Amino acid sequence: MSQIRASRRTVLASLVAAVAGGPILTGLTTTPAAAAGGDLYASNSDLYTTAVEGQDFSRRFKRHEAFDNDKTVTPLPRLTSVLAIHGGGIEMGTSELCLAIAGYHPDGLAPVAQSAPVYDYWMFEGMRSSNNADLHVTASHCDDPVARSMAAGSANVLSLHGCTAAQAGAAAGQPKAVVVGGLNARFRQLLSTKLSGAGFQVLGGNPEDLNGDLPDNICNRTLTGEGGGQLEITTELRQSLFANFSGAANRATSTNTDFWKFTNACRDAIRAMEAEQLARKSLFTR
Repeated sequence: MSQIRASRRTVLASLVAAVAGGPILTGLTTTPAAAAGGDLYASNSDLYTTAVEGQDFSRRFKRHEAFDNDKTVTPLPRLTSVLAIHGGGIEMGTSELCLAIAGYHPDGLAPVAQSAPVYDYWMFEGMRSSNNADLHVTASHCDDPVARSMAAGSANVLSLHGCTAAQAGAAAGQPKAVVVGGLNARFRQLLSTKLSGAGFQVLGGNPEDLNGDLPDNICNRTLTGEGGGQLEITTELRQSLFANFSGAANRATSTNTDFWKFTNACRDAIRAMEAEQLARKSLFTR
């Protein structure tokens, strides 16, 4: 399968078309013909035709401003975006982790620290009181134009997901685990090292449904074509990161020490990845 890449011109033209009500350019997005697995919807576009934004689901994102008026130097692109494409009530806890890893407190969105780096983020969140799982769209079929353009404009994408201990292949009696996947082998290695060093059980990206190795997966649609990283976090591990796991408002206000250990491990991996990329600037000039 070929890696799908989009030029900045394609990204911008597609966004203009979307705002104008026109079709999204096929170079940026292709809508799958049928829903995957147990999904009800074939894509985000399919979901948006029937589900109601603000009632069934919400979308939240932040793209940090960039300004270049220097005629002699061109700045590097934004390096990293963090995604929670099954946030809110779909795979609970991933929205809060997405915000924190991006550099913001889930409660109120204050920066985690004055001098700490911040990253772009995008979240799709289930808002229903029940049946949020019906809003699940598999990562390879995520065709939201903003999510796609953010991935296409980022050297790295870290995508956060939830899974069961059985799906992750966790050993009996050790259900708190995270599966590290994605096509970028170096990013996987850094994420695994930092998370295991922080005391979390890290499992390799071997489970076929969780390893994030499809080129069409939103985490792998990066600017460089090298792919990104994906974390599949078991329910038990996600629950352990909050004093109160029930309801978005409760989770946002009850993050615990382990939540911040997990968050900081991911942020450390991102910093290390970006440092290596900045050391080889040719990566962004081809």
